[in-house]
Amino acid sequence: MQDAMADDDLDAYAAAGTRLLGIAVAPDWQPAIRAHLRVALTLGGLVAGFDLPDEAEPGPVFTA
Repeated sequence: MQDAMADDDLDAYAAAGTRLLGIAVAPDWQPAIRAHLRVALTLGGLVAGFDLPDEAEPGPVFTA
């Protein structure tokens, strides 16, 4: 699993994303954004680190 990112790195990541999307973010939201990014990166690391057996098949896609 990936080591925890530093607060400055998470802030830079959030700033780059919001700038690309054209979203204004109030400075007092930064701790919550940082916390959510930390959780998302942790969970993503768990999923990415899970080895699937060779016989694993993708799940079906259902459409309405």
